[in-house]
Amino acid sequence: MAWTVEFFEEADGSAPVESFLAELPVGPCAKALAIVKLLEELGPSAPFPYSSQVQGKIRELRTQYGKEKIRILYFGDAQRRFILLHGLIKRTDKLAQQEIDTAIRRMEIDNSRLTRSRQR
Repeated sequence: MAWTVEFFEEADGSAPVESFLAELPVGPCAKALAIVKLLEELGPSAPFPYSSQVQGKIRELRTQYGKEKIRILYFGDAQRRFILLHGLIKRTDKLAQQEIDTAIRRMEIDNSRLTRSRQR
């Protein structure tokens, strides 16, 4: 069974990574979409440097456009879905804990929605 790639959605229906991508200029957006496509094609075997471990179940898709380091934080769930949680331009050597915390919070929301849908 193949893996799917989905955007995390906030309670209001907005998708933060989709908005992040829409705000990028054409070149960086194309690079970011290419690594999302790579994740969809290769699944959990997407290699470094395109995908790397961040913290716990959180991983990051990694690409660069010029000096801009584009990162998309995501996780894979038991339903064989990759959920794109948070997109950012990384301007420091280390990924800020605040960015990781945003992804973790969104992952927890997604997991609780999945649990509720199973209980119905």
